[in-house]
Amino acid sequence: MSRPAALTPPPWLAHALRAQRGPVPWNAVGRGALSAGPVLLVAVLAGRTSLGVVAAIAAMLAGINDRPGSRRASVRRIGVPALAGAVGLLVGTYAGAHVGAVVLTVLLTLVGLVAGGVSAVGPVASGAGTQLLVASAIGAGMPLPEPGWQRALAFLVGAGWLLGLRLVLPTPGSLAGDFRFDGERAAIAAVYDAVAELLDAAGTPEATARRAALTAALDHAQDALAGPRLRRYASSGAERRLHAQYAAALPLAEAATALAWAGENVSGRASQGPRRLAAAVRDNTHTGPLPAPSRSAPGLRALDDALLHAAEAFDRAKGADLHTRRRTPRSLLRTVFGAGGREYGLRVALCFGAGVGVAQALHQARWYGEHEHWYWLPATAVFLVKPDLGPLASRVLCRAAGTVLGALVFAGFAAVLPRPEGLIALVAVSGALIPVATRHFAAQTAVVTVLVLALVMVGGEPQASAGRIGETLLACAIVLVVGHLPMPGQRAGGVRARLAAAGSAAQAYLAHVLRESDAHAVGELDGQTVRGFEGHAARGFDDRTVRGFDRRTVRRFDGSTVRDLDARGLRRSGPRLPTASGSHPRASGPHVLRASGPHVLRAATTADTRATAARGASVTGADSRALRWTLRREAYRTLAEARTAIALAAAELPALARHAEGADQAADTLEQLVDTTTACAVQLDDTGRLTPEHAERLAALLDELAGHRELVGPRSPDIHLAV
Repeated sequence: MSRPAALTPPPWLAHALRAQRGPVPWNAVGRGALSAGPVLLVAVLAGRTSLGVVAAIAAMLAGINDRPGSRRASVRRIGVPALAGAVGLLVGTYAGAHVGAVVLTVLLTLVGLVAGGVSAVGPVASGAGTQLLVASAIGAGMPLPEPGWQRALAFLVGAGWLLGLRLVLPTPGSLAGDFRFDGERAAIAAVYDAVAELLDAAGTPEATARRAALTAALDHAQDALAGPRLRRYASSGAERRLHAQYAAALPLAEAATALAWAGENVSGRASQGPRRLAAAVRDNTHTGPLPAPSRSAPGLRALDDALLHAAEAFDRAKGADLHTRRRTPRSLLRTVFGAGGREYGLRVALCFGAGVGVAQALHQARWYGEHEHWYWLPATAVFLVKPDLGPLASRVLCRAAGTVLGALVFAGFAAVLPRPEGLIALVAVSGALIPVATRHFAAQTAVVTVLVLALVMVGGEPQASAGRIGETLLACAIVLVVGHLPMPGQRAGGVRARLAAAGSAAQAYLAHVLRESDAHAVGELDGQTVRGFEGHAARGFDDRTVRGFDRRTVRRFDGSTVRDLDARGLRRSGPRLPTASGSHPRASGPHVLRASGPHVLRAATTADTRATAARGASVTGADSRALRWTLRREAYRTLAEARTAIALAAAELPALARHAEGADQAADTLEQLVDTTTACAVQLDDTGRLTPEHAERLAALLDELAGHRELVGPRSPDIHLAV
């Protein structure tokens, strides 16, 4: 008798039940215990309890942003949202004191529009937008005797205290070398471990997941090293060594990706070298002898060369480029005012404004009873509505459950704890639990609820557990209704914007790889001009770069047909990269890229080549290789961001999730295109030509990508890179 199939919960419910796993971050737990509680204690002893409450709230919000990573990265991750929160506190305080309920609602709605649009830029900007809105609601809805500038200063003191703890206190295992860079060392070691795991998974079904894990590790290491600094370049020998170790991992990652793309098993000896490099980074020691892999395939030869380069880089310890993009103010504004930013801003503004309006109406009607704090409802709406923080339905369920649990737990503690010392101890314990509770939104909500209710009582207000439960449930209802209202324009704007950016980055990467062997050649694939990287800007799939995916023969720009096309695939007749033996095949004829089959490459004339070079698109030698790694990093990073947005959109209720249908398939195609481009780069480095398998795979993927142009978009935003 067969067993009944297990019931599969819908995506929105499965997301609500999912929790992150991992070891307990004891260092973050210690910082949490030393943050809000001690700050509040000092303020109470000094007779400035109200300012202590504000500082403790700031320390709590900073603790939510205190995530694993380097100290330098934490300055931006904690400091920027804290500055935004101080501004929001100023705006809310003075607006709440000088304008009426209607004007205040309109003003805070506009603040929500701005904060929502800015949140589309990235995680740090999203944290800044969250604290801007929460602090503005607190400033307007929490009447305190101090003026606005004192509240803002107290807010900065609370957040700055936790940031200071993050910068000063050593972490476990940081005694090897300079403890200031323990986060960077751990991140870079994780990259080498991820390379080894990808090599072990080559030829198995786990290869795709391992490649995605490698991308995540590289992103994390890049962010850890690229934090704010007083000087433009790394100033210490230890930091320059870390930069060199990170840069040495890029060719290893490229070779491992090409081997995984080939789909053949790799001997266990191949992964031993990256693992030894990971141990050397983690322990701050020399690499020692590295086992050489077999050189029987282009990917293995690239891996062997990368290991030799890594050993040399570890010994020299010279600083190297991080291969990151530098986002200009224009590109940031384009993100804020683009489709994704507009949809994000409008959704946040409507939900936050509705929360403020309803809270003001209830406040004027004295529904709140004995206390005058009405900020809880709009602040709750902020945490619920932000798309990058999770699906709406999942967050509503978790917020409601967490608030009810936290309020009931606090009611029990409030009945037995002495005041204020017992409540201050409860604040300290709650602060210590935040780093662990961030693994699930319901747990985080429960801990934050206990902490905030304790702060309110320390400030002299009555116990308000029942009121907080009612306000939270009302905020959940408001966000569910407003969040599903029809919006102007095309829905799923955030997903489409991320896919467009990923498509533009993939096209720029492909364009560079196809012409890298000849810096003065600009190819055209299937009748589409591959001009994705001109100067430092790459434009996406628009009429200037995508001119149709048709089936045409190779023709020169003078109209004559290039003859002698055979089944050997893409083949350059211009200067090539050195072959494995170090020689350069002889060039013949104009610089053309030849192809066979339904898809072909066309090349520019000499005059067009010179024009392209004059625009600054031509790079050679080491600069060309560095540019390729920058473009590859950007392609995989934007693809990972698109994957995250798609996963969150798919976990929404069906009414919202349907707008992103097909996005996952488009991302799959882009991912395969970037993987294939990486394999092509390794093949061209090794032989100077592509195999029929590479050519046919590129052609098929471009055909498949043409069917997703509605999601990818006819025109993707510019991507500005610094190399």
